[in-house]
Amino acid sequence: MSTLLYRLARWCFQHRRRVLAVWFVLVIAVIGVAQASGGKTSDTFTIPGTESQRATSVLKKDLPAASGGSTQVVFAAGSDITAARYEKAIDTAVTELGTLPQVATVANPYRAGTVSPDKRIALATVSYMVQAGDVKNSTVDGLGPAVRAARSAGLQVEFSGTVYPKPGNAASPELVGLAVALIILLLTFGSLVCAGMPIVTALFGVVISMMGMTALAAVTDIASAATSVGAMLGISCGIDYALFILSRYRTHLLAGHHPREAAGRAAGTAGSSVVFAALSVVIALCGLAVAGIPFLTTMGLAAAGSVLVALLIALTLLPAAFGFAGPRAARFSRLPVLRRALPATRTAVEGPEKLTGTRWATWVVRHRVAVLVTGVIALGVLALPTAHMDLGLPGAGSRPTSDTSRRAYDLTSEHLGVGYNGTLSVVAENITRTAQAQQIATSLGKVPGVATASVATITHRIALISVVPTTGPNDPATTDLVHHIRDDRTAIEGDSGTRILVGGPTATNIDVSTKLGNALPAFLITVVSLAFILLTFAFRTILVPIKSIIGFLLSVGASFGAEVAVFQWGWFKDVFGIDKSQSLSFLPIIVLAIVFGLSSDYEVFVVSRIKEHFTRHGDARQAVIVGTGQSARVVTAAALIMAAVFASFLFTPDPMIKSIGFSFAVGVLIDAFVVRLTLVPAAMAIAGKRIWYHPRWYGRLVPDPDIEGEQLERHLAQHREPTTV
Repeated sequence: MSTLLYRLARWCFQHRRRVLAVWFVLVIAVIGVAQASGGKTSDTFTIPGTESQRATSVLKKDLPAASGGSTQVVFAAGSDITAARYEKAIDTAVTELGTLPQVATVANPYRAGTVSPDKRIALATVSYMVQAGDVKNSTVDGLGPAVRAARSAGLQVEFSGTVYPKPGNAASPELVGLAVALIILLLTFGSLVCAGMPIVTALFGVVISMMGMTALAAVTDIASAATSVGAMLGISCGIDYALFILSRYRTHLLAGHHPREAAGRAAGTAGSSVVFAALSVVIALCGLAVAGIPFLTTMGLAAAGSVLVALLIALTLLPAAFGFAGPRAARFSRLPVLRRALPATRTAVEGPEKLTGTRWATWVVRHRVAVLVTGVIALGVLALPTAHMDLGLPGAGSRPTSDTSRRAYDLTSEHLGVGYNGTLSVVAENITRTAQAQQIATSLGKVPGVATASVATITHRIALISVVPTTGPNDPATTDLVHHIRDDRTAIEGDSGTRILVGGPTATNIDVSTKLGNALPAFLITVVSLAFILLTFAFRTILVPIKSIIGFLLSVGASFGAEVAVFQWGWFKDVFGIDKSQSLSFLPIIVLAIVFGLSSDYEVFVVSRIKEHFTRHGDARQAVIVGTGQSARVVTAAALIMAAVFASFLFTPDPMIKSIGFSFAVGVLIDAFVVRLTLVPAAMAIAGKRIWYHPRWYGRLVPDPDIEGEQLERHLAQHREPTTV
């Protein structure tokens, strides 16, 4: 593989204008398709086969107006909201809301009886003919103008539900991450040219990936979180992969190689590591399909596509960029702000044995047993809060008060009760008489944990019954209530001859969380097994993959522990601008996939340098010191960049994206600095030469991928190719 990548990089270097033109055309084409498709992501999560989904299917068939998206409009007054002037204004607003495109019905609060007992708020429900993800932007934008009469009358109007106006971000988190990445690259390379190349090439990949997701959203459901995850990985992996190859390219330039030859050698060595690292991430993301959950499968495949694009760009567009930069990539900037970084930068290239990373690796190897024991215990302690993880889908109650849905949530909780934010929709089938539906509602009203239960509508032999819990949508007691109704459905149905299904957004979220929790063990086993095979093939030893997997489990456990402490327990909540809530239900499976893939990245980069030195000199412990020292600087820069990109998403108002970005950032930092640059060298120093053992039959049967470039070096020694451009 190293020889193939060597030749590919030299070809791209030689034909740089052609390669650049192809990528430019691809970017323009994808943007055009995305704009023409009009695709839009969705925040609605459904899982086929669950009871809530069956309830939705029944409603979609017999009562479409109750199966689509909905908006809850909260009207609040400082005095009696039933006063004539307020009632007139709300009636006008309800009429205007009913004229919006795609609106099926609007429930008037005075007729529906959704006025609070203290007469301070009134709730109107807008039901749409389509699912939440299919509601047009023009319809959502029309919600505010439609309630102008109510606001003119002095009423406060807020929106919530599955469809509501969402504020735009004042600053794109991607731009924040890119800015931090540029600073780190400048300090790492001491060169504007070298700092700019990874940023520019990563942007090509991000644009292609994001526009591709937009186009796909026109033909399939793609969760909004998928675009955020794709952007995180597209930027971070794109920069990191370019960083590793660029670092080797610069080393070869300063060693006296011609730029084209340096590009080939960099791709043949670091490029091989990048390929295996990227494949580890892709395998982990594609493994999300094992869970059997459509939105999660789509999210994983979309994110895997972003990583593949980043890989292709690193192997083709980056060598072409080397061709445009030429020898300038080896020059150091004269900017005063970078002068302090130059000594360390020059040392990284000219005297790696003097690096801080080498001194750190020497210390770790000298105290290897104590370091390994202390590190494992520390990460184990950090992982302890994971035992208290409570999975769910954080709702409006965890959003910032600047969000209209949060204000609607607070008003409803204060004046009607928190349960009105998580109303359950119970579908009763085989209804032939109104008395049957009323009997079911009466039985539901007697269930412990139910505040009220009333018949909303009856049509086509089905009845829709609204059940208001006494607890909020994310309260564990509400989850218990849903399970209790389902378990006791026979007693609730009685002799009415009907059949009930519990659905609605709150029940759907509960079902999603349950299904995700059940799918976690199978997913973990599948991904770890596939990655074990890949790493065993890459390093031709069994002990390295086992060590890598144990290290990953320590990293991800500590990441989960930190997430629980911050997002569930509220530690440092003011610092991160969050409110306590449940842990995102699909967070564990997403973090397992991505942190596992990224941890394999650093494992490949560090261990490949160690093996490279061991293959040449045969001294296992010295190889640990030299390999770790040579890779520490670039791994540090890569981890800081990746963590900065992930952490930049903490600036978004969405609590789901905040928790994803936080968990990724913590996982990457712990894995890179504690596990890969500390515990891995300690463990490998303890194992010595035994770490590279494999049976003879394995060496005969399994081909050598030459991840260290040893075969390439032999090939170049035997066949000296011309170095002229």
